[in-house]
Amino acid sequence: MCNLVQKYNIPGPRYTSYPTVPYWNDSTFSGKKWEETLIRSFKESNKEEGISLYIHLPFCESLCTFCGCHKRITKRHEVEIPYIMTVLKEWKLYCSLLPERPIVKELHLGGGTPTFFTPENLKELIKGIFRLADRATDYEFSFEGHPNNTTKEHLKALYDVGFRRVSYGVQDYNDTVQKAIHRIQPFENVKNVTEWAREIGYTSVGHDIIFGLPFQSLQHVEETIIKTKELVPDRLAFYSYAHVPWLKGNGQRGYKDKDLPTAEEKRIQYEKGKKLLQEVGYREIGMDHFALETDSLNISMNTGKLHRNFMGYTASKTQLMIGLGLSSISDSWYGFAQNVKSLEEYNHLVNNNIIPIYRGHILTKEDQIIRKHILNLMCRLTTSWTDDNERFSFLPDVIEKLQEMKKDGLLEISLQGLRVLEKGKPFIRNICMAFDVLLHKKAPETRLFSMTI
Repeated sequence: MCNLVQKYNIPGPRYTSYPTVPYWNDSTFSGKKWEETLIRSFKESNKEEGISLYIHLPFCESLCTFCGCHKRITKRHEVEIPYIMTVLKEWKLYCSLLPERPIVKELHLGGGTPTFFTPENLKELIKGIFRLADRATDYEFSFEGHPNNTTKEHLKALYDVGFRRVSYGVQDYNDTVQKAIHRIQPFENVKNVTEWAREIGYTSVGHDIIFGLPFQSLQHVEETIIKTKELVPDRLAFYSYAHVPWLKGNGQRGYKDKDLPTAEEKRIQYEKGKKLLQEVGYREIGMDHFALETDSLNISMNTGKLHRNFMGYTASKTQLMIGLGLSSISDSWYGFAQNVKSLEEYNHLVNNNIIPIYRGHILTKEDQIIRKHILNLMCRLTTSWTDDNERFSFLPDVIEKLQEMKKDGLLEISLQGLRVLEKGKPFIRNICMAFDVLLHKKAPETRLFSMTI
């Protein structure tokens, strides 16, 4: 395994979309084309499956230096209400485009730190969304909670407006690692918020754990997993730290490559954590996720309904996902669009009745086919090309690129398609990269992606 790690540990995307953001074609994109794809997708899917909403709440009181997300660091809570009012104005702009009242199946609050906002303000945000929309019968609402500032009042307020799933960012329980990533977070805080959620009635509580953090050892990962097992979260994201210090706005320049575990050490950390989790009944879901048998993520894996988008893995698919708030990304299935990243520009555009997108991509027919293959691999570990609508002009080249991985025992290839083997699961990003025609057509001149291992 060590030789394979050395061989395949290269920079690569996490494939929450295809094409990946650096390969979006802005020259063929326009706001008008984006709106056309939005309306087309809405007409095709609203009544059958509903839509998804992602709302980005960007404020944090302090900077976690491992984080690569778009955020605004402030202790001034007077920013809450103006931001919520702007998000609701943006939602109104979208609803004015749609031919009928939207039905929301999935809603996720991400950040930043959603629990930076008061319970009352979060409740008003959700109420404002549903003045212009209806809930699907099988809706799922979720939010990201910070264990240090999530209160019983936060959990109760969001439960009252329909939330039944919460995920907490744990990362690691070791003091040295926590100091390095500027995230001091005692186990007791995580225990409290996990138990409060269950007392109130949340049906799925998740924890996010990261391996490969600065100064993190195998023992640290083991101790974190053992503590996590005490609380038995319904699902876990157990993923590799993405070291991308060249990206603007993150705090990762505070430590160096030598402070990080090697690729081989990271793989050992993951395999040990995976073993400990599987011993108590967690099942590996797609890439870097685990769930108990009763959790909806595991059930969706069994039924073939697991989906992946800019929110990560979800238990069901919606064709249309609208992102609200600064830096949010929307997905109409036929196109992607990203909002501006500056809070001031976001406020200015929305308050002038302009949907605040600044870049995007309209998918070609080939893009759509390749996207389907990558989704299949990420969610089902298999894909096929038996039908004409599953083939694309570069497929022979892709199959040729996969031959080396076949020799290494990572996958099986037939005339009908391919299947990822157990040995190949750690290299799923590399396997997907073989399908990434745009990446191969134009290799990046500068570093864009984190390492795959």
